[in-house]
Amino acid sequence: MIAVRGVSLCAGDHRVLEEVSLSVETGTVLAVVGPNGVGKTTLLRAVAGLHSLESGSIAIDGVDVASLPPRARARRIAFLGADDTPVESLSVRDVVGTARYTHHRWWEWRETSADASAIATALAEVGIGTLAQREFSTLSSGERRNAWIAFALAQETPALLLDEPTTHLDLHVAQRMLALLRALARAGRTVVCALHDLNEAAAYADTVALFGSGRLRSFGPPDVVLSSPIVDEVYECPVERVRLRDGSLRVYPSGERTALER
Repeated sequence: MIAVRGVSLCAGDHRVLEEVSLSVETGTVLAVVGPNGVGKTTLLRAVAGLHSLESGSIAIDGVDVASLPPRARARRIAFLGADDTPVESLSVRDVVGTARYTHHRWWEWRETSADASAIATALAEVGIGTLAQREFSTLSSGERRNAWIAFALAQETPALLLDEPTTHLDLHVAQRMLALLRALARAGRTVVCALHDLNEAAAYADTVALFGSGRLRSFGPPDVVLSSPIVDEVYECPVERVRLRDGSLRVYPSGERTALER
């Protein structure tokens, strides 16, 4: 479980988030949503131990993240940022394989059968096993995104933090990726995703955290959070909710749905 208690975060002289408290149960998917600039990435980086807290605390399975040395933290939490990182002269497999360094002392690195299995499994899970020997720099943006997600999976941590995991992915690949993350949660991992698409949050998250104006504005099941008028207020646009035949919720900006129906 990830527990965030009374956390305030700053970026330079600007306070990004104030007095945030929430918890993510083991085996669930939390979607962090809200407009650009509300602190979604900053919060994920703080949970990963990569951004210092102004106040409050963050714990994973009862252990304060700030107390963990980097190697121990990397064995508990995998963090995937939204920005693409350029890599030259390495194969896809080599890039994903660097995720295994945290399982070895730096002076004892030698790939084991467990490493090979974790790398192969991660590549297969994201559907790029056939690209293993390709040079990373020759991949498309979507293929690189898949490779970085494979990197996070190969780290084999109980918690996965992913900032915009579906960026650059085709529609069917994005849906498959979110289904994979949900399956990993069902298998016992804790998954936190920052998402821009509210319908992805509605379809795949167990819990949604809606941020706006530096605060956690709503927290709970997708149906409850996304049905609230707070969504319209936070995004500063009227939102229309539609129930599909299977009972699932879809959310559209009112103007977008009107245009689609013309």
